[in-house]
Amino acid sequence: MNPVRLTQFSHGGGCGCKLAPSVLQDLLAGLPAGFISPQLLVGTETSDDAAVYQINDTQAIVATTDFFMPIVDDAHEFGQIAATNAISDVYAMGGKPLFALAIVGMPVGKLDADTIRDILAGGESVCRAAGIPIAGGHSIDAPEPIYGLVVIGLVHPDKIKRNNQAQTGDALILGKALGVGILSSALKKGELSAQGYVEMLRTTTQLNTPGIALADMSQVHAVTDVTGFGLLGHLLEMCRGSHLAAEIDFAKLPVLPVARELVQQGYAPGAAERNWLSYGQEVILPANMALWQKNLLCDPQTSGGLLVSCAPAAVSSVLELFHSLGFAETSVIGHLDEGSAGVRVI
Repeated sequence: MNPVRLTQFSHGGGCGCKLAPSVLQDLLAGLPAGFISPQLLVGTETSDDAAVYQINDTQAIVATTDFFMPIVDDAHEFGQIAATNAISDVYAMGGKPLFALAIVGMPVGKLDADTIRDILAGGESVCRAAGIPIAGGHSIDAPEPIYGLVVIGLVHPDKIKRNNQAQTGDALILGKALGVGILSSALKKGELSAQGYVEMLRTTTQLNTPGIALADMSQVHAVTDVTGFGLLGHLLEMCRGSHLAAEIDFAKLPVLPVARELVQQGYAPGAAERNWLSYGQEVILPANMALWQKNLLCDPQTSGGLLVSCAPAAVSSVLELFHSLGFAETSVIGHLDEGSAGVRVI
């Protein structure tokens, strides 16, 4: 018998199955305002990575949830990727994870029990590496496999790293290389090389642990992680919230080597085009920019890297932090200026 391919059940894997930015905006528009608590330091107002609720002078709770359909066929590795991606939102706020709850939806009767156990074990192994327990969760019978986590963390109220506190003149630093969506697109078509799969698994299971130390760096002004909306989408959220314009140098973007080859051959997930249609009007591209370059800028990242906005004087310290923790591809990709919120690519 041929083994079951997890990706055969999913219409869109990983963060590529997120709603397009414009669709999400339309759905949320016009909703009545909920109860506003003065202790809620970060809510939905700036499209930040997690909610933050202050409980005393020195502690605030960071809460997030993230889940998706399979991006790979190996059950254990799917669980690892999904868990790594979910925990990232706590790191992006400068928080330290405390514990997690599992979110599980499985097509019972189509997937055997051992496969489902392997997914759960993969998630648990990442939580163990992050030093946190999975303390419970919720499960349903679903038509597509779904796995993810609710993650709870702690941060000092004065050290929260929001996405809307960037300052004029800040440098922009990207923690991981781009191209996960492109690799996953080739994988789903059965055309990803062994080397490409190794690249994909390495980056998507690398915990964004530098976020904890970034909380103590006063010259780091804003942080977010790059996931389903692509580099441009999450950078635009930072620009809008901070009322600044960004300039990024395409030549300085770190890109996974196999993904660079594949995107030039025409591989790109449908979510890349959906992303561009949602926010392309806020982006200025060079007149001679190729389609593959635009696709890379909009490529949905699953468990992507942290995007850091920091004072120029802090660049060397931030790079040293990332490199010391095994993020060899971390690079300065641009800067922020005064001006209308938007992104210019050179």
